Formats: sequence, structure tokens, C-alpha cells
Amino acid sequence: MTTIKCIAIDDEPLALKKLVTYINKLPYLELVAQCHSAIEAQRILQDQEVDAIFLDINMPDLNGMDFAKSMDNKGAKGPVMVFTTAYSEYAIEGYKANAVGYLLKPYGFDEFEAAAQKARDVCEIRQQALTEVTAAPEDDGIIYVKSDYKIVRIAIDSIRYIEAMSEYLKISCDDKDKPVIVLLSMKKIEEHLSSSTFMRIHRSFIINLNKIVEVKKNHVVIKGDVSLPIGDNYKDAFMDYLNKKILTK
Repeated sequence: MTTIKCIAIDDEPLALKKLVTYINKLPYLELVAQCHSAIEAQRILQDQEVDAIFLDINMPDLNGMDFAKSMDNKGAKGPVMVFTTAYSEYAIEGYKANAVGYLLKPYGFDEFEAAAQKARDVCEIRQQALTEVTAAPEDDGIIYVKSDYKIVRIAIDSIRYIEAMSEYLKISCDDKDKPVIVLLSMKKIEEHLSSSTFMRIHRSFIINLNKIVEVKKNHVVIKGDVSLPIGDNYKDAFMDYLNKKILTK
């Protein structure tokens, strides 16, 4: 059973006590700290990594929503969020902040347990993806990725392009009917790709240079008639590559 390290945050003492009581009832939740403010939680997170945070939204100084948004830069390594609040109008905004659960006060244990299970499911997927990419031992141009609870073999030279989608990557290949979706960062997969064959042309796209069909204006057309944008921050490097390849008189 996966143990989920978590923090409880609520500025109301009784609400915090209830939250802590519910957390302690579930064997797979390990309470790391209970905090009366998001600012207090920020100090704890400087030294302690956690998997999940159960937090109130309407708090003084730093509300739960702004606190959650401040954690977005951690990507897949950041804790999952379960919001608690007495105000139903926060629900939509809560899901925009990538919360995995939303508990409307006064909530019961059954509701809490359902939200905690969602948090656990997400954490387990993330933990399974910690080694989602490994190079083949002989460095034979093969990588293996974990996708949808399966280990998928990918020939690197078959990759057409890679697209970043929040915490996930979409890997499009010649020999696969549909893209392979993995929980992974662009930086991590770049470590397994040759810089002479693959190039980042946009913050969201890496392309296989051998799959280029044509370049027009600020787009690259990849095999399969896929048009991908060239980002301003990557345009100079791509044009330098292209100019070295262009034949002239």
C-alpha cells in the first residue's frame, strides 16, 4: 500500500482538528504537519517534501487558491491538492487549479475518503512514472516508457515529434497508430535524445529533424502532414541548423 505524506491546512481550529482526525483514520495517509495558514505550510515545504495537501481556500494573508497556484512550477513533482471550503462558488476555480478533490463544508468522512482516494490514485501514478524512461543497456536506440500502466517500447528514430501537455508528454511515432502519453518532463526525455537528430523548436515541441517535410514561415511540417510552430526563443538555433543544410549556388 502506497503511503501518502500529507499536510493539513485550515485557519479554523475546529475545521483543522476535523481534517486531522479524518487523515489519521486512513492507514495510507501519513500526516507530516498541520498548519493554521498557508504561509506556515510554505515554511514547512522548504525542508519537507509531501505528496498531498488538504487545504482550506478562504484563509487570511495567503488563500488556498493562491497557495496552490504557487506550487504549479513544481510540475509532476508538486503535491496534489484537495480543497476544503464552505463556499461552493470556489468549485470551478478549484478545478482550474488542478485540484484532485473538492470538499464542501460541512463534509463527512465518506466524502473525505473519496477525495483522499483520488489523491492516492494520482500519487501512485506519479510514483510508477519515476522510472518511466530508461535507455536500453546496449544503447541501441531504444527507450521504454510507462504509459497507461504498460511499458511501451519506442525506437528513438521512429519518433516524429514530442509535445508537452502540462505534466505529460505526447510522443508521436511512425510505427504507432496513436501517440504515447507519458507522465514526464521535456528535460528528462531530452537526456535520451541525440542533439544532432532532435531539436526543441518551441517550449511545447521537440522534433526529429529527419522527419521534416518542409518549413514555411514560422512553422515546420513534419511527416504525417503535421504543422508545428517555431517559438521565438528557439527560432535562431533552428534557422542556424537549416541554413547549414540549404543548398545554394
